[in-house]
Amino acid sequence: MQFHFIGNAPCPASSGRTLPVVDPSDGQVYDQIQRGTAQDLDAAVQAARHGQDTAWGRLDAAARGRLLMRLSHKIAEHAEALAAIEQRDCGKPTRQARADAQALARYFEFYAGACDKLHGETLPYLEGYSVLTWREPHGVTGHIIPWNYPMQIFGRSVGGALAAGNSCVVKPSEDACLSILRVAQLAAEAGFPAGAINIVTGLGHEVGDALARHPGIDHISFTGSPSVGTLIQQAAAERHCPVTLELGGKGPQIVFEDADLDAVLPAVVNAIVQNAGQTCSAGSRLLVQRNLYEPLLERLAQAFDGLRVGPAALDLDVGPLIRASQQQRVWDFLSDAHAAGIPVMAQGRVVDEAPETGFYQAPTLLRDVPATHRVAQEEVFGPVLAALPFTDEEEALALANGTRFGLVAGVWTRDGGRQLRMARRLKSGQVFINNYGAGGGVELPFGGVKSSGHGREKGFEALYGFTTLKTVAIRHG
Repeated sequence: MQFHFIGNAPCPASSGRTLPVVDPSDGQVYDQIQRGTAQDLDAAVQAARHGQDTAWGRLDAAARGRLLMRLSHKIAEHAEALAAIEQRDCGKPTRQARADAQALARYFEFYAGACDKLHGETLPYLEGYSVLTWREPHGVTGHIIPWNYPMQIFGRSVGGALAAGNSCVVKPSEDACLSILRVAQLAAEAGFPAGAINIVTGLGHEVGDALARHPGIDHISFTGSPSVGTLIQQAAAERHCPVTLELGGKGPQIVFEDADLDAVLPAVVNAIVQNAGQTCSAGSRLLVQRNLYEPLLERLAQAFDGLRVGPAALDLDVGPLIRASQQQRVWDFLSDAHAAGIPVMAQGRVVDEAPETGFYQAPTLLRDVPATHRVAQEEVFGPVLAALPFTDEEEALALANGTRFGLVAGVWTRDGGRQLRMARRLKSGQVFINNYGAGGGVELPFGGVKSSGHGREKGFEALYGFTTLKTVAIRHG
């Protein structure tokens, strides 16, 4: 049985109700979490506010940094245990779960070093005046964390907020929250004052809605779907609460005829099968110049045919999807593609050892996908890659920019001028040239344009969103 974590202590839900924790690899319940209420959320906000007004809020920046570094070390010490938790809770193959734990430690290491480097400025002004700016924390920040990368998104969101001096109230997804609860316990063991980190589990329309509407929350960070992001933003707007939104993507991988195919192939495969395709920055569209289209698809088909899908503990290429409804969502996309006559070029294989009750989907390569079809326009959030040919740069840009999303894009070409032209004209928060994702890039600002959201997480840029700028003008004659 898992409990909320409020004021450095485990707390049961005020309602006494719980929710099941399901292992995606076999569909079986193996634990329970608390089904939080607005009352529980309010208790967490009060604890965060008390922490902000007392011990946590009174720490200087260097002291905050030392605590964040201590937590980073704690996470590193418990990385195997955290990976095991994430593996079972999310269905991640072992190597992916381990990578997430390592990334979490790196986030807190990075933000530990940033705490005392968040500087203000002095501004030239009128004779007899001195004007300066400084950055202050919002106060209590709210964080709604999705189920696809609980540890990583906790690190990039909460790590930045803590570094800036905020206290945090976190609502993780009901589908994957066990690792976050454990990290909060590690933070208390590392010496974080009560109220700095508070976790309330439960359903989005209950706890998440309460967080978005709570007058004691001074800033909201949300990662999730555009539709829910709209609801969060509307609720926050009623009290003029600032919001950072990361709302998914439909990432294009744009491959020109002069690209290095040996570099392209593994990057394209990994960008769609990592975490079973349940990644906002997944490279889910493959745009290939016509002269290279058939040769690349033939090699890609061989790679897809060799992919194996199975239980997380087997550490295969792909694990299960998070839940039955997500599996059905992917099936619906594939059914629509089949009805439209879109050819399946290749598929991976679900291994015999995979329980029938697990939520599996073989990676699927679709070719000749019409640009207007939903499989080329909407976020599948599964291991489905849509391939489309293009003739020249203009057509490539039209296809790449032709969705409502703009989170991540990849460009593969040896032509330096083309690299810069494409990077300039792509409507995307991140553009990678001859690589995709840059190994996670804790240091690299991350966020989108259009329906992919606004604001930035990761890197130093995230700290600006977690602070408010104050201008002080002193007249001294």
